[in-house]
Amino acid sequence: MKKISLAVTTDLNHDQRMQRIALSLQQAGYQVSLIGRVKKTSQPLPTTAYRKKRLRTLFERGFLFYTFFNLRLFVFLLWRRSNGICAVDLDTLPAAWLAARLKGNTLFYDAHELFTEVPELLQRQRVRRTWEKLEAFLLPRVDYAYTVNQSLADWYFDKYGITFEVVRNMPFSKPPLLLKTEDYILYQGALNVGRGIEVLLDAVKLTGIPCVIAGDGDLAADFKAQVEKLGLNDQVIFTGMLSPLELQQITAKAWLGVNLLDATSPNYYYSLANKFFDYVQAGKPQICMAFPEYKRLQADFEVAVLVDELEPNLLAAKLLELQKDTKNYNRLVENCRKAAIEWVWELEESRLLQLYAKL
Repeated sequence: MKKISLAVTTDLNHDQRMQRIALSLQQAGYQVSLIGRVKKTSQPLPTTAYRKKRLRTLFERGFLFYTFFNLRLFVFLLWRRSNGICAVDLDTLPAAWLAARLKGNTLFYDAHELFTEVPELLQRQRVRRTWEKLEAFLLPRVDYAYTVNQSLADWYFDKYGITFEVVRNMPFSKPPLLLKTEDYILYQGALNVGRGIEVLLDAVKLTGIPCVIAGDGDLAADFKAQVEKLGLNDQVIFTGMLSPLELQQITAKAWLGVNLLDATSPNYYYSLANKFFDYVQAGKPQICMAFPEYKRLQADFEVAVLVDELEPNLLAAKLLELQKDTKNYNRLVENCRKAAIEWVWELEESRLLQLYAKL
């Protein structure tokens, strides 16, 4: 049995894509180890068919975290028997490449995003240049690469001349939860810079529509302060981090999902967010950005209202328009139900298995 180690810097409990990939590979006959990190807030890992390991670090973020984590990851991978190693994003690639080279393993690379184009690095050019040099050195030394959408694959090819296969982050198909729809807008995901949450809160103030924000992140305190300042304490609920089942239940009851991002970040502009498919699976229309990947999907099934820019008055107008136009809303709901049959991991995973068959 061929053995594969998948390495990420995330807390494994909340990385749904990697859980899907690990399960698919395990069920296809590989022996899979999924390796991540332990955080102070980490919860116990559930039992799964594949192996899991979380590495402890002395630091939570920054240069010292990435350095220490890669050292620990390298030692772990070096002494673990495997035929293939997959680095998930650039922050695990140094350790994965060195371990694969010393062991003679096949090296896979799974790019979830444009790591060097995230908003946090765009504001720190010296650090960004360091990561860019690492990327330019390491990517040509990867055996097989894949990413989450065609826009990112095109971006990497244009920059490095390297072909990336596309394995989109579709959810597993599941029966919709038959819960009564309530009148709130739902944002699910990280509470970080560039996610449009501050614009959403301003729009909520303008419309009077209740809002639930499910997730956590670096700017959670700032957004809660904005809610206080706007006088929205009775209108906006912050749930914090939720289990997959809890999030599914909240999504099932929502009137509408939102998927907003700042176009100034190439990483966001070319993204395809997990929440897009989560809303579709729940049968919920959404308002999202008119970015390339969403336009591509809208051509197949119109499941969303697209907005060209992050602006409170524009967003508020779209929300009120959809609230009044129940015919259009119901049409989008029906399109979500149709799309939910096709946009599923069970159909997407064949691309993944074809790639790993080269091991």
